[in-house]
Amino acid sequence: MPQGCVFIDGEYVTPEDARMSIFDMGFVWSDTVYDVTSTWGGWFFMLDEHLERFARSCAGFRLENPHGPDEMRRILAECVARSGLENCYVKLQLTRGVLKDHIRDPRLGEPAFVAYAIPYAWIWGEEKCRNGAALHLSGVERVSSRAIDARYKNYNRADFVQARFEAYDQGCDDAILVGADGALTEGPGYNIFVVKDGRVATPDSNVLEGITRRAVAELCDEEGIPYACRRVEPEELGAADELFASTTAGGVMPVVRLGDRPIGNGHAGLLTGRIQSRYWRKREEGWHGTRVEDILEAA
Repeated sequence: MPQGCVFIDGEYVTPEDARMSIFDMGFVWSDTVYDVTSTWGGWFFMLDEHLERFARSCAGFRLENPHGPDEMRRILAECVARSGLENCYVKLQLTRGVLKDHIRDPRLGEPAFVAYAIPYAWIWGEEKCRNGAALHLSGVERVSSRAIDARYKNYNRADFVQARFEAYDQGCDDAILVGADGALTEGPGYNIFVVKDGRVATPDSNVLEGITRRAVAELCDEEGIPYACRRVEPEELGAADELFASTTAGGVMPVVRLGDRPIGNGHAGLLTGRIQSRYWRKREEGWHGTRVEDILEAA
């Protein structure tokens, strides 16, 4: 079974053969940004939007990308094609690189670009992503965007890791974090949505501005579902009729339990199901899609 393809140091290699220096500032200082898109049935999903967000993350971390948008499109398409997979998890990242002679001045780094395509990944496993997971409202505070701007997709994620351990200790699949201002933020790699009285709301600050979250807003508009991006209080989770999350690695994902308390009847809600079904149906039709082969043919 194909396991994927990695572009590193200007070459395409197998995941097993991909190597980076342990002295790269991406490891030493978490001085790196990344983005994740996917393919489904050979279609990239919202590829330009992901590349635009990656460019904003690079600028936000003052990292100079050696590859332009068109070149990155070709690299990602080549990774997918060489993997032999139609449904892929596709990541691109840029690190500060190795600083010579162990100096500490980040201006002297030579940024290193890496991309890869591997089999499509489900953040909680396919069954739970499709049918429902249990989340824990964590006591670990989300790092403020005043310190590390959450709009830039980055690897400064120690708060997420500690919150996830806390969730596992409570018998849950993952966590939701609250910010220093007391408002709900997000989970480790996904946005969260509260459904109450037929209305959908999602936190508006100290969160990654998810591309799948943007797709959810579009689907709500198509379905005539009221949607708001606003401050969400932690108390709204327990009072919700339904909860769901969104991410590239799972799409639209029901949440059926918060801690030891079921949400609704303990199964995926009807409104969540409508949005989830429409999301996957449209993806299979090539919604917001770019065919891998079209990118390669145009190269």
